Amino acid sequence: MTKWVYKFGGGTADGRADMKNLLGGKGANLAEMCRIGLPVPAGFTATTEVCTYFYDHGRQYPDDFADQIREAVQWLEQQNKKLFGDPGDPLLLSVRSGARASMPGMMDTVLNLGLNDSTVHGLVNTTGDARFAYDSYRRFIQMYSNVVLGVEMHHFEDVLDTAKRERGYNLDTDMTAEDWQTVVELYKEVVQKQLGSSFPTDPHEQLWGGIGAVFGSWMNQRAITYRRLHGLPASWGTAVNVQTMVFGNMGQDCATGVAFTRDPSTGDNQFYGEYLVNAQGEDVVAGIRTPQPINKIAAAKSGVDLPTMQEVMPDLYNQLHEYRLKLEDHYREMQDLEFTIESNTLYILQTRNGKRTAPAALKIAVEMCQEGLIDKKEAVRRVDPASLDQLLHPTLDPKAERNIIGHGLPASPGAASGKIVLTADEAEAQANKGETVVLVREETSPEDIHGMHAAVGILTTRGGMTSHAAVVARGMGRPCVAGAGDIHIDFKGGTVHAGGQTLRAGDIITLDGSKGEVMLGQVPTIQPELSGDFATLMGWADDLRRMRVRANAETPLDAKTAREFGAEGIGLCRTEHMFFEGDRITTVRRMILADSEAERRAALSDLLPVQRQDFVDLFKIMTGFPVTVRLLDPPLHEFLPKTDADMDVVAKAAGVDVPKVRQRSGQLAEANPMLGHRGCRLGVTYPEIYEMQARAIFEAVAQVRKETGDTIVAEVMIPLAFSKKELDLLKDVIDRTAQEVIKESGVEFTYLVGTMIELPRAALRAGDLAETAEFFSFGTNDLTQTTFGISRDDSAHFLPDYIGHGVLDNDPFVTIDQSGVGELIQLAAERGRETRTQIKLGICGEHGGDPASVRFCETVHLDYVSCSPYRVPIARLSAAQAALDERELDA
Repeated sequence: MTKWVYKFGGGTADGRADMKNLLGGKGANLAEMCRIGLPVPAGFTATTEVCTYFYDHGRQYPDDFADQIREAVQWLEQQNKKLFGDPGDPLLLSVRSGARASMPGMMDTVLNLGLNDSTVHGLVNTTGDARFAYDSYRRFIQMYSNVVLGVEMHHFEDVLDTAKRERGYNLDTDMTAEDWQTVVELYKEVVQKQLGSSFPTDPHEQLWGGIGAVFGSWMNQRAITYRRLHGLPASWGTAVNVQTMVFGNMGQDCATGVAFTRDPSTGDNQFYGEYLVNAQGEDVVAGIRTPQPINKIAAAKSGVDLPTMQEVMPDLYNQLHEYRLKLEDHYREMQDLEFTIESNTLYILQTRNGKRTAPAALKIAVEMCQEGLIDKKEAVRRVDPASLDQLLHPTLDPKAERNIIGHGLPASPGAASGKIVLTADEAEAQANKGETVVLVREETSPEDIHGMHAAVGILTTRGGMTSHAAVVARGMGRPCVAGAGDIHIDFKGGTVHAGGQTLRAGDIITLDGSKGEVMLGQVPTIQPELSGDFATLMGWADDLRRMRVRANAETPLDAKTAREFGAEGIGLCRTEHMFFEGDRITTVRRMILADSEAERRAALSDLLPVQRQDFVDLFKIMTGFPVTVRLLDPPLHEFLPKTDADMDVVAKAAGVDVPKVRQRSGQLAEANPMLGHRGCRLGVTYPEIYEMQARAIFEAVAQVRKETGDTIVAEVMIPLAFSKKELDLLKDVIDRTAQEVIKESGVEFTYLVGTMIELPRAALRAGDLAETAEFFSFGTNDLTQTTFGISRDDSAHFLPDYIGHGVLDNDPFVTIDQSGVGELIQLAAERGRETRTQIKLGICGEHGGDPASVRFCETVHLDYVSCSPYRVPIARLSAAQAALDERELDA
């Protein structure tokens, strides 16, 4: 027979802390607290398997579930020496949810269950407090009717407001016992009117209604949305916890509160929390009364001048403090606990791992390790890699008011305020005058790079999490909100329409790139501070990880930032970004407009020295670490001007007329440029372009070697190859150029030539490619596009629907699709290694900074991941956690 119900109380329990998948977090911890001797009101847990059965069988329960519930209620009656439904001394119950992951406020709760017109008299007799009893009864009717019966809350609020107004009361606490009796009758009339049936009075019927409501709430819209936002599967289900009621509102010897074993904001090893005398937990939440600090430390931090629990109830406070130490020592983790004091008896109602800020998480993990509670491996596991974003970027002051006028995707974390500018040129011009600006565009292109660099934040109305704007912004460390479709830009009028308002260029807006919010005006920010705990934990992580972590960088600033964050080289240097720097775009356009190879080579010779200096700067910063340079990738038409004014400038610079520029632009235009004349196809058609770039790389290697004597590890990457023949043709160009530079400079050096795997065919033919390529770098952005047949720039409009309907679990441009794209990566890795045992393997798409994707990379034993500079710490910590997980599996 399947065990559906697990009991806890009286110092014993059927369950344990390690049974969270079955009992949910709350149920498992209630059982564990009983086992270690804490005073927990007795109860029982209906398992998550009941929830799964419930939804798999048309909302029906298992056949023997009712018998197990009946037996558990009888056991509770024995534990409490009270009978459920007894009019003389009734047993009252609470019914709460409890999924394996905490979902605060997302599912339903029923308190004071078991009250009716008869049992309320028993509560009056046993407590001697009629006001308390009828207040509890009206709370129960209101909560049960809303949660279980579906009567909207406002009906009851209207009744209560009217009752107080008629009596001249301002607060609920002004109501007398007789007043509450009247309200109880009025509440029952509301139920009769709304449902056409009376409020259920049978306690057992009430109990089954409460259990059904909690299981039903697993699929309410709040819970569904929360699971989607936090990546929690619906298949987990929730448990239901039925527990003996204890009351903190029976008099001055009663109280309720919440406490943390350490400060959740700072991580300080100090007991922290709040309590209320003569109150129920919901009173604290409702804000009817100001909670009081539990001790003098909490009072000093909050600045609240109210009596502390330490002063008002010193013995009970000392007992609670003992439980604090016992819980933290047992769980070896900061705990968030709820407690109630009934008639000078302390009960612990719940404990769970406490939520905390990123700085607090770091501090707690490091200090617990130093205190001997946990080891370094556990400390590294304790910190969520994604939370490090809070430490690396400015964040909005949580106390500041926000006037939100638009929403988009949280494309790049951080927060910034600035004046609206609508063009990249204007962004650069305003920034040069000392203005702080936010670049607002429908979407960005490589041509906007100078304006993006000048702006403090970027807002686009189109595009997704891996659009050009998102990728570049993350690399620069700029906050970015992308795909804000409810915002409309009128470029001719110089206005932006958002949130029912019309803004003009020069108006100030604030971006929260971590939440995807756009706000009117300037919102104060808090600057990040990297503590010594950060360096300590990162050091431990580096000792534990196997994979190396590189950065995607092409400017000295990016490279320096990457090194400061611990990058071990550059995994992707996108040379096309360099072409937009300064005046060199004019030279690039002159090369594109050339009618002959000789004219192209003349333009390329002008580009050579500036491109060489680019690499010299990067090599010096990355001394001793590998630098992977991707040869020119985007189609040439991306470099050509779009407006008549720009075409006129290019025509004059190139010595041609505007019709020639317009004609060439038309010739290069493509219906589907993402799959067009780009990548190595450019190198095959115009080998002189790759020849110039290879010469710039190798001359830079030779120059730095001469100047510093340092070893430079250059890796030349050929993009978008699908065949060995493409690689052979271009490797010949690269190798020939290398030998020429060695001969001319007199400097011997080594280098690697590899390719970017971004096409399914390349992954399938990886064995052939590895005969030529000495390394593979998986370009997961394009590999995801070409595998799914989805444009990353256009997917933001429909991917949320796909995720909502369960077609996809995650956005595949954010987290690697392991069953499709991931299988291609694994296949390519295996076939590449069969051909070339020591082939170097890594990824350089945006997935390199996503914790779940980094874990996947560890499972296929890639040598490194590469990501934007500001995500390097996230990748380092993720790689360490992934290595620990793999070792556990192998053990």
